[in-house]
Amino acid sequence: MARQRSQPGGLLETIRYYYESDTPEGHRFRCILVAFDLVTILFIVATSFLPRGGTTEWIDTLFGIAILADFTARMAISKTRLRELIHPATWADIAAIVSFLAPVIGEGAGFMRILRTVRLLHTYELLARLRKDSPWFRQREDAVLAVAHLSVFIFVMTGIVYETQHASNQHIANYADALYFTVTALTTTGFGDITLPGTSGRLISVVIMILGVTLFFNLARALLQPSKVRFRCPRCALLRHDPDAVHCKACGTVLNIPDEGNW
Repeated sequence: MARQRSQPGGLLETIRYYYESDTPEGHRFRCILVAFDLVTILFIVATSFLPRGGTTEWIDTLFGIAILADFTARMAISKTRLRELIHPATWADIAAIVSFLAPVIGEGAGFMRILRTVRLLHTYELLARLRKDSPWFRQREDAVLAVAHLSVFIFVMTGIVYETQHASNQHIANYADALYFTVTALTTTGFGDITLPGTSGRLISVVIMILGVTLFFNLARALLQPSKVRFRCPRCALLRHDPDAVHCKACGTVLNIPDEGNW
């Protein structure tokens, strides 16, 4: 649990107070960050279906500045900066910052949309914040993570399909077409009205089918299986237990799983 601070002093201490402290102010600030992350992801998904324009680019710039400020603050207070820099979520943020702030207009730099879509990987940073601050999330973590895995995969693959096909494939005219193909391939429905020609197109289709079906079944499993809580057994380190478990099923050790009144 993060250290509690009541009187932050100095810029770094103030930043650390809001990002890490177990105080009402810290929880409210992190809720705002979660809301911002969700708005950013929704904006990325929504604008991927729209043509670029002056208004969109101004909004892009505002998002880029906000993401850069959040990224800089997290790096400034991090005690493991090297580890942070090699984390996929960090690279996703850097890619998003570049794509939002780069002075590009139109489809001439369409690859930037793929970089922007990678921002969806920041979903996992968002989920880490929810794990810390939300009892509701802790109770439903497996299902929420499964939804996140599948959603991130769908929209990243949609971006890849669009950027690799729209210039040469008459059936992929916009992001809606790319999303339609991705979903039909993922579910192995395969209507056949849209296909990806060539070796690269077939390989993309194979990746969508194999990984997509796996993620889809993982979501079904998370929704249908009995709910579990994450609590590391002090003796055998078993992590998942029934919510009302008194003893560890693996070694019989008495557990002291916190309920919502103890969080």
